[in-house]
Parts: sequence; C-alpha cells; structure tokens
Amino acid sequence: MSLITEYRATEEAIKELQARLKNLSQDNNLQTELEFEGKLRTLMGEYSKSMRDIIALLDPELTVKAPRSAVKITSTKLARKVKQYKNPYNGEVIQTKGGNHKTLKEWKAKWGSNVVEDWSTLLD
Repeated sequence: MSLITEYRATEEAIKELQARLKNLSQDNNLQTELEFEGKLRTLMGEYSKSMRDIIALLDPELTVKAPRSAVKITSTKLARKVKQYKNPYNGEVIQTKGGNHKTLKEWKAKWGSNVVEDWSTLLD
C-alpha cells in the first residue's frame, strides 16, 4: 500500500471514529453511567476503599474462591506404564516404559513389531 493510500485510509478511519464518539457522547445511557462512575469513585475516595473492597462487599463468595495464581495446575499427561518383554527364543527379559529401548528396537527389526508386542506384559 502506498503512503498516500495509507494516509487517506487512516484519515477516513479517524472521521468514522469521531462520528461514533459524537454519537456516544450524546447517548443518555452513557451519560448516566459516567455520572454513576464519577460518584462511585468519589465515594470510594472518601472512605479510602478500593475496587477490590467494593467487590468483596457486594459479592463475598467471589473472595472465598482461591486466587488463580494459587491454584496448582496438574499435568493432564498420564505416566506411561512399565512393560516387560520376554523373548521366547533366548529367554531374555527387558522392562521399558517406551519404545525407545535399544534391544526392543532390535527385536522389532528382526521379528516385527506385532510379534514383539505379543511378548509384552503390563507391569503395575
């Protein structure tokens, strides 16, 4: 986009936002909310209260809940179970939690993955 096109697009966006701001400033609901906010902030200053104090006063159950930072997040990933493989040809036994075991890989390469998986038993 050229610089002139960007300038004109920005200028047009500013005009649209100014028109929207003018419409909002004439809205009676906005005037009522702004007046309420001003009076509330004045009252809070008069009694030295913060927004948290007001929320605690109006909704005590909200303050009973633990803050988000204090909640311990546990992992959703389950720990792998230990499998024991017993080679019926030589009687060798290995235990592993995953498939990245050197001997297990050799067995799977030699006899096939399905055959070697049949040799496995799940340990607790």
